[in-house]
Amino acid sequence: MNILFERFELPEELRKVIYNSPSVIIPTSKDQLFELIFGNEYTDKIEVLYEVNGKSVKEAEVVRCRNGAAVNYPEDYMRRRDPDCMRIGDDLPTDKPRFKDVYGYEFSDLRRETFRWLTRQELILVPFKSGGYDYGYDSLLVCPRNAAFFGFAMAQLQAFVDLRTVESFRPRAVVYAAPPFRHTHFGGKQVVVHCRYPEMQLHEVFSYNLYPGPSAKKGIYSVLIDIGEQEGWVTAHASSARIITPYENEMVMMHEGASGGGKSELLQDVMRSPDGRVLLGVDLVSGEERYISMSDTCTIAPVTDDMAMCPPSIQDGSGKLCLTDGEDGWFVRVDGITQYGCEPQYEKIAIHSQEPLMFFNLQAVPRATCLPWEHVLDSNGKPCPNPRVIVPRRLIANVVNSPVEVDVRSFGVRMPPATAKDPTYGIMGLMHIIPPALAWLWRLVAPRGFKNPSVSGETPLGSEGVGSYWPFATGKRVTQANLLLEQIMACPNTRYVLIPNQHIGSYRVGFTAEWIAREYLARRGGVNMKMDRLSPARCALMGYALNEMKVDGQRISSRFLRPELQESLGEDGYDKGAEILYDFFTKVLADYNLDEMDPTGRKIIECFHDRGSVEDYCDIIPLGLRP
Repeated sequence: MNILFERFELPEELRKVIYNSPSVIIPTSKDQLFELIFGNEYTDKIEVLYEVNGKSVKEAEVVRCRNGAAVNYPEDYMRRRDPDCMRIGDDLPTDKPRFKDVYGYEFSDLRRETFRWLTRQELILVPFKSGGYDYGYDSLLVCPRNAAFFGFAMAQLQAFVDLRTVESFRPRAVVYAAPPFRHTHFGGKQVVVHCRYPEMQLHEVFSYNLYPGPSAKKGIYSVLIDIGEQEGWVTAHASSARIITPYENEMVMMHEGASGGGKSELLQDVMRSPDGRVLLGVDLVSGEERYISMSDTCTIAPVTDDMAMCPPSIQDGSGKLCLTDGEDGWFVRVDGITQYGCEPQYEKIAIHSQEPLMFFNLQAVPRATCLPWEHVLDSNGKPCPNPRVIVPRRLIANVVNSPVEVDVRSFGVRMPPATAKDPTYGIMGLMHIIPPALAWLWRLVAPRGFKNPSVSGETPLGSEGVGSYWPFATGKRVTQANLLLEQIMACPNTRYVLIPNQHIGSYRVGFTAEWIAREYLARRGGVNMKMDRLSPARCALMGYALNEMKVDGQRISSRFLRPELQESLGEDGYDKGAEILYDFFTKVLADYNLDEMDPTGRKIIECFHDRGSVEDYCDIIPLGLRP
């Protein structure tokens, strides 16, 4: 047995699995783990095969490339995360589907069977820290040796630990990978089962598939949310960045929202037309194009891409929310890179990599460079919409490695076009200042919005739920709602804004509203204005609208700030869209009519049902701006 095994403090069941396995490897470097993918330096391509009911089934194919390893799955279904893959295997409080309710038997039976299967496999143990080196928690992946690529992906996403550098290692989380069970027990579905043992300070994740999204990525997010629930803090679903103006003033902005809400776009530079101008929007009714000219734009220093940890240990008493990155690598979707020059920073990292990277759903030729714009084709002949690259955050230019104080928390919503003839909820202005109570409400409902990239087809307005991270939480909605409210109330010096993307009324804007709002706020030092510069929005859910907005000397038309001023929308079309939003909020907030709800939260929800004004919301939790 490997002498490093003595440094583990493991549950007895796991110790038995390891002791009885025919072979156990504990890699001491990422390079070693990378070589385990192929077995030797001469092998350039492998197939990951498992015996299922007497037949050999291929789960994945891995190609050695000049810049890393490219993984492709034979099934279209396995190339993206199934949003309905989480099952709860314990008896603790939850609003998520329990394993026994879905499958009709106790998970403990399958758990024992999973351990028996693992006992017969050659294993790789990958030690890592969930949440990063500085503030993370000891964790462990147990996977079959022939799925070493999965272990390498975990080591890239999370903080890999060389066991030789620690005296002892007691996992707070253990991830078990057992791929063939996808076929033998779940009809080919990507099931991931979570078991929580707070008395043991242990969270088990059983991954019955080899796509990292639901387990190595969101599975660890679930672990952090669960630990935060036990300890009283939140891991937010957010990108964040330090924004540095051309005059070297700084502001930290945090952007939340459901999938497609603009988290990745916060970290992007302002898109320009060939002549250097910025296209603000195109009126879908008249065809009119509105441009603004901008000379210098802000420098973006990324902090987080998706998982923003906010533990008590980093809060500094400033009255602002403090956060740090919960990942060591970012699972970057590169569907927007369709040719050379689309995303120079990520293209440079991917093509001229300083170390082996992991690529998913990209075409690959042995020993050749894997290119981020060569997306693998799905069975329908169209490019896979979910090509990915795991980018170690240390390779990202200007990345911030220490906790930051958040000046502005923005929330993004995908908005459909809205006109008087075809009224919709796309009535949000370019940017709204909202009081903390409304900020909390928007995070409870977290609308997926218009043409959400994670939802196929034309679906009705839906909710991603609490803080937009609800799909990854294992417990109860009301618990997370209370934690979010506590977080907001504890940080009175962090301000809140709403930002639309895709459309403002009849104007198609893409993500320009977010970039313009970012530039405007950075130049002002955040939400730093007197109340006389604001007016209550026509719909109280939108908080306050700006009376005027100038960016780099360019005035933004009031039609973008107050969409009801658009001739094609008008007040009547706007009001019909507001009713759509009120109906949606009413439906979603019904889930929070519970005794466990915080009294202040109950008051905010009552204010909503009473059609309270924005001033009423400010009376519950002050906005904090000067008169």
